[in-house]
Amino acid sequence: MEHGDHGTPRMGAFLHLRGNGIDKGDPVALPLVQSSMYHLPGAPDGSNSYGRTDNPTWVALEHALEHLEGAPCRLFPSGMGAISAALFATLKAGQRLLIPADGYYVTRLLADRYLRPLGVSVEERPTTGFAEGGFSDIDVVFLETPSNPGLDLIDLAAVAGAVRAAGGITICDNTTMTPLGQRPLDLGIDIVVASDTKAMGGHSDLLLGHVASRDAGLVQAVEDWRRISGAIPGPHEAWLLHRGLETLEVRFDRMCRNAESLAPRLAEHRAVCALRYPGLPGDPAHNLARAQMQRFGFLLSLDLGSEEKAERFINGCPLLRPATSFGGVHSSAERRARWGDAVAPGFVRLSVGCEPVEELWQALREALDTI
Repeated sequence: MEHGDHGTPRMGAFLHLRGNGIDKGDPVALPLVQSSMYHLPGAPDGSNSYGRTDNPTWVALEHALEHLEGAPCRLFPSGMGAISAALFATLKAGQRLLIPADGYYVTRLLADRYLRPLGVSVEERPTTGFAEGGFSDIDVVFLETPSNPGLDLIDLAAVAGAVRAAGGITICDNTTMTPLGQRPLDLGIDIVVASDTKAMGGHSDLLLGHVASRDAGLVQAVEDWRRISGAIPGPHEAWLLHRGLETLEVRFDRMCRNAESLAPRLAEHRAVCALRYPGLPGDPAHNLARAQMQRFGFLLSLDLGSEEKAERFINGCPLLRPATSFGGVHSSAERRARWGDAVAPGFVRLSVGCEPVEELWQALREALDTI
């Protein structure tokens, strides 16, 4: 694996990762292998054997993800599939799990509805002050930074060190940043999970997730969970993600630059009551973001004061798609209170896309002017 400063992958090498390993006459584009059975005479000898355990398209994609993460990766059919694998592979009855109280709500649902009844003790803490109370007697610490949707940050290196000293395992959801924006494994985190449905795929046409770790035992446990549970990805989705990753650096750079340009302008608009973006010098998380993130990301959170104003803004802007999820080439937004997040009624999560920034700003400003 080739990496540049701070472990950031060399994207030129990434774009030729497959091409430099193929033979004369092989296709440059990754083939899509869609088969549940393989020709397997005699005793199994490590060859492809069955579609639940082996697929060449997965293997090629996992190789590409390994280059980006700087660690072995295993693919799953969604971000929650990846999160489930990481948690079920590391927890057992009688152990303790710590999760953010204000992170992605489905992670909390999984912990409450399925892990608690199996005998796992679950504790929740807000992202701000996450380290307060320490980590003694906690077996697995699940982090999400920036938090979704509030965009608060956790000091990854500090928490990873403290949890390791206490004998625990750390898992970090890095969906909002991708390996190009933040590298938790380089900061001491044991396991990274991510929803590749978002910016990694980038075109709003697939659901996938992955788990990455530099601990061989943890990788094997996650792989065993996938094989036994049957939580396997589809080869067509894997093929789509492999293609999408080839433009990740270009898309992510454009999205982050757009967000950096829009954030101060949105913060000054009269209709915006409050705005969070780690890239703003006045943001409470700015100093930590500068220390542990390569980019400030493409997500902004803003409060427009009421449900009615938020809905008028989202539905009235022609360059915003009113949709859940985020990370597409098109900008999108949603009022997160509709899903039960503990946010104000007028809270909007804005995912900045790849549109020309001045055209996007004009559309956003005109929509805000009318609410």
